[in-house]
Amino acid sequence: MKQRLVIVLMFALVIAGAASAILYRVISSQLTANRTVTTQVVVAARNLASGELIKEGDVKMADFAGTPPVGTLLSMDKAVNRGVVDPIFMGEAVVESRLAAPGAGAGLAATIPQGMRAVAVRVNDIVGVAGFVNPGSHVDILIAGNPPGGSVAAGTVTKTLLQNMTVLSAGQNIQKDAEGKPVSVPVVNVLVTPEQAEILSLASNDARIQLVLRNPTDKEEAKPPGTALAYLFNNGGKGPQVAAKADGTAAPRQVRKPAPPPPPPPPPPEPVKVAPPPITVEVIHGSRRAEAKFAGEDSDQNKPSEGNAK
Repeated sequence: MKQRLVIVLMFALVIAGAASAILYRVISSQLTANRTVTTQVVVAARNLASGELIKEGDVKMADFAGTPPVGTLLSMDKAVNRGVVDPIFMGEAVVESRLAAPGAGAGLAATIPQGMRAVAVRVNDIVGVAGFVNPGSHVDILIAGNPPGGSVAAGTVTKTLLQNMTVLSAGQNIQKDAEGKPVSVPVVNVLVTPEQAEILSLASNDARIQLVLRNPTDKEEAKPPGTALAYLFNNGGKGPQVAAKADGTAAPRQVRKPAPPPPPPPPPPEPVKVAPPPITVEVIHGSRRAEAKFAGEDSDQNKPSEGNAK
């Protein structure tokens, strides 16, 4: 009896041990699968604004859970002494796209993307929208002047030159103001392409420039027709070629058809042919006298006609 009891207890212990081993392996495999892999990456030790030069104390190494974003720096040597193009917040991973090229330095030049240019525009409180044109603002650029070869009677002409241009700096300030406070500055720098830089440089010298502030999320390009001083007093400021439809859209420009050519002059009247007078010949036969009439040379009547004998 005691031997049978010992066998049963030993069998129970074996079953319990096997079950415990299986349960341990299942739990261990699940913990291993759920374990997150971390990577040492470069993060910002403080808030870094655009145009700043990164120093050794501005960045540090930290664990990043999961797969780091593409372009994340894995060594502090690749971040130190490089300019910041876009703001980087404290604790955020430093990526290559937010830094200037090595050796480019810091400041405004480091914030200019490849292939773009920065052009200075002289402004005042009116042109600069009362100082609300700050770094990061989006503006349209209008010009006003008298175009060469234009109508003198139309007066000054205003036209939208460039649209949705990004302001890089207001004066010497290249930092975006989170509160949007107005700042009165004499010059703003606008981000343009090389072709737009030529256009804006010429407009700055030969025309008056006006900045128009727009919503940064508004990317739609409008197509205003422009206006002139003479049109302000009629047709609501629109040119004579633009008329408003009932739905508010602009009607297509109507082209005046050329006048039809004058009719050809009537042909000259044909001359009226007048028959020549007949030729009268008097014929004397002794005591008898007679007259004979002959038609002219142009007439087809060449036969003589004898008159009455006398």
